[in-house]
Amino acid sequence: MCAKATMEEFEALLNESFEMDTPEEGSVVKGKVIAIEAGQAIIDVGYKMEGRVDVKEFANPGEAPEIAVGDEVEVYLRAAENARGEAVISREMARREEAWDRLEKAYADDARVEGAIFGRVKGGFTVDLGGAVAFLPGSQVDVRPVRDAGPLMGLKQPFQILKMDRRRGNIVVSRRAILEESRAEQRAEVIGNLTEGQAVDGVVKNITEYGAFVDLGGVDGLLHVTDMAWRRVNHPSEILSIGETIKVQVIKINKETHRISLGMKQLQDDPWDLVAGKYPLESVHTGRVTNITDYGAFVELEPGVEGLVHVSEMSWTKKNVHPGKIVSTSQEVEVMVLEIDQAKRRVSLGLKQTMRNPWEVFAETHPEGTEVEGEVKNITEFGLFIGLDGEIDGMVHLSDISWDERGEDAIQNFKKGDVVKAVVSEVDTDKERISLSIKALDGDPFADAIGGVKRGSIITVEVTSIEDGGIEVEYEGMKSFIRRSDLSRDRAEQRPERFQVGDKIDVRVTNVDSKSRRLGLSIKAREIAEEKEAVAQYGSSDSGASLGDILGAALKQDN
Repeated sequence: MCAKATMEEFEALLNESFEMDTPEEGSVVKGKVIAIEAGQAIIDVGYKMEGRVDVKEFANPGEAPEIAVGDEVEVYLRAAENARGEAVISREMARREEAWDRLEKAYADDARVEGAIFGRVKGGFTVDLGGAVAFLPGSQVDVRPVRDAGPLMGLKQPFQILKMDRRRGNIVVSRRAILEESRAEQRAEVIGNLTEGQAVDGVVKNITEYGAFVDLGGVDGLLHVTDMAWRRVNHPSEILSIGETIKVQVIKINKETHRISLGMKQLQDDPWDLVAGKYPLESVHTGRVTNITDYGAFVELEPGVEGLVHVSEMSWTKKNVHPGKIVSTSQEVEVMVLEIDQAKRRVSLGLKQTMRNPWEVFAETHPEGTEVEGEVKNITEFGLFIGLDGEIDGMVHLSDISWDERGEDAIQNFKKGDVVKAVVSEVDTDKERISLSIKALDGDPFADAIGGVKRGSIITVEVTSIEDGGIEVEYEGMKSFIRRSDLSRDRAEQRPERFQVGDKIDVRVTNVDSKSRRLGLSIKAREIAEEKEAVAQYGSSDSGASLGDILGAALKQDN
């Protein structure tokens, strides 16, 4: 009887065990920690099954594991039994399944999730989202590039899920989206409290080539380099440093883009208000060269007031030269105010006007006829250029090189670098030209030869050559030619062969050409002049005396 009852109880218990729902492999089950040994937690998952899980699986990234005997935990049942008869379970996989369910709901609701950055991978970082591992691209860490992500590691913070694929196990999150959202709210609040023209304090956050970004308490404004000071600022770092607190004025607010333009110089007095009174026209001032360009140099007269010295106003003598070869940056120079345009905030300055015109100085110290000495600077097809005092040049034209040689031949006797002497023949200060003459050094042999000879004079010449068209004669070393038609008043006597070389004859000067350096001579003109003079003294047209009588009387009187 007793044995029968025992068999019935066993059968009942067996049937009960068959009727119980055995947990399905691949699902999450609850269990209880019954022991911790050798770095593993032994967990009873019920149904007469126990399994082992590494203690480290109960730790969050960067934290120590928190697990104790008696704790109830959820684990993932991978297999009901292994070779040792134990259940194969995983806490990490259970957390992952739980996390994916939670994250999918958050992704669907566009809600934020909490996580911690725990590792660095190619192109970004890994983030633990409470069991699921997500990828955080480097571009999504912050609104600006992050050089050192150390302070962010292990720190629990909100993220926005950008993309997730459970089948592939991929999750992409963004920290930047959270920051931009909160930043936009903060910007809207701060901008709502700002007004154009308001003076506020700000902290310099970043410095660029074109300006500086200033934090106004949650919103950044751009302080452009041209609005930092009235004077020229080459780079913002000249007057600002990162972290410095400065006072700025709100110049403009764009409500749509939330962009704020700031200025510092607007809080200072504008030096241009006093320019016209402080810098009258033609006044001379000392300034500092701040910038050099191809077309001139900028000179600072005072902070905020600059003027341009155009390249044409830099030097009396150096033409077509780059301004950088005349002045240098930071050099102090004296300049003259030539023009002021208050509306355009421009001052035209002159550098050469502070020095005397070298051509005027030369004209005063070297009047015409003065002998000068200089080096041959250049040789051209029309003459020589000679370097003179005051860094100016004078020109010797081809026609002023020699009395005896053609200019084209005479110029061949000179080369660059030769030191020559010349005489100043003309100075034109308006055209900045100085004419010199080398041949004038020896005087004018033509003028010396003819002496007081002028048109109408009777001179004695010597025959040097007999030709078909006339005769060549010489007077004081100067050659002249008498044409056949000028050899006699009588046509029958106009024969060159009636003269011999060496004959001395009297002739009348009909022309003195200093340019061609020739005398116009005529025997015929002398005879006609003598006839007129004889008629005037010894007869008249109605006296009845013959020409022979008159000339005879004249000759007798002369004898």
